[in-house]
Amino acid sequence: MGILNLVSLIGLAALGVLAWAAGGFRRPVPWRTVLGSGALMLGLAGLVFLVRPARQALLWLNDLIVLVLGASRTGAEFLFGPLALNPGEATASGEPSIGFILATQVLPAVIFFSSLMSVLYHLGIIQPVIRSFARLFRDTLRLSGAEALAGSANIFVGVESATTIRPYLEHMTRSELLTLLSCAMSTVASTTLALYVFFLEGSFPQIAGHLVSASVLSIPAAVVTSKLILPETGTPETMGSLPPITEGERHGNAMAALTAGAWDGLKLAAGIATLLIAVLGIVAIADLLLARLSAPLAGFLGGVLSLERILGWLFTPLAGLLGVETGEVGVAGKLLGQRVLMTEVVAYRELGILADAGSLSPRTLLVLSYALCGFTHMASVGIFVGGIAALAPARRNDLAALSFRAFAASTLATLMTGALAGLFYHGQQGVLGL
Repeated sequence: MGILNLVSLIGLAALGVLAWAAGGFRRPVPWRTVLGSGALMLGLAGLVFLVRPARQALLWLNDLIVLVLGASRTGAEFLFGPLALNPGEATASGEPSIGFILATQVLPAVIFFSSLMSVLYHLGIIQPVIRSFARLFRDTLRLSGAEALAGSANIFVGVESATTIRPYLEHMTRSELLTLLSCAMSTVASTTLALYVFFLEGSFPQIAGHLVSASVLSIPAAVVTSKLILPETGTPETMGSLPPITEGERHGNAMAALTAGAWDGLKLAAGIATLLIAVLGIVAIADLLLARLSAPLAGFLGGVLSLERILGWLFTPLAGLLGVETGEVGVAGKLLGQRVLMTEVVAYRELGILADAGSLSPRTLLVLSYALCGFTHMASVGIFVGGIAALAPARRNDLAALSFRAFAASTLATLMTGALAGLFYHGQQGVLGL
């Protein structure tokens, strides 16, 4: 084991201690859940990085996702022509791309993936996979059936995963609600996976498979951080059982499901676009104010202040726990701070630019690809609390009270997945397509 692998191992344990501290060192410590989560995370990460058949399966999954993403561009190119082409490409008639445009080159894939998932759900293909993961999480992590089911659904869908357990929301314990929020915020749904693949596939050919891996690993990581922050002291209604998946809106046929999924995807893509416009604009205003206020101290501070710089400083110690290359800890802290402030879309875009320029080592690129994989930003707190509260209005106050603890739990959980990647990466060929 190299020194950086050891740093990642120590960091993994340290992040768990930070989660316990964030909850005020509550007792009793849920050792069964802590040990089960640790064993599951190490086992799954070991499969991904060390077991050849599992790695081959990951590569196959990666190739499948990339193939589907390629197909998703067909409709976008028909509508937007050269605006939908990546830089350096040209249409059949010779019209060149005018450069990178997120709205026409990336967001259409969100619409396509949403419609595809809707059809797969309608055909009953997704539900057995969700239940299989739910059984695994329930039995190894000592979760209630509702927690396990919603957690596994988060691998495939976003805030709508709560609809799978809608009848149980009003009677869930506060610890269950915290786990539900933490799992939702620490994973990425398949509908938005396309965004991050587009940013990184040029420099990280296997990124799609590793993002799926990161999202699965985030479930046990979120469970251990949330249970350390708020241990279960009640008796969950679904403890020891696995409730049936609550069906959402039923569609008459596959075409109806495709249409409904496309509309949902359009709303999701529009939501991402509007959120970026609003958040980046507010951040720009805050940076202008900080620049004015800190201008007299610019010489002492090494430049004027900005929210990005401040959060970068705050996250640099945490980045150091992940086992990234020593000279790249500052860059890693900056990207983690960007994710919290300006969403993971901006952070992954910046990560892709740095990777394409060769500014990051393979180890740091892999670790950050895992650590950034989650809806762990300030805006997501309102999105998930509001979305789940709409399904269970009677629990609105509890959800609001738990929101920032869920933010802390999910942030630490995604950092744990980054530390796991750092622990198992030792320069092996094939993981990054080198």
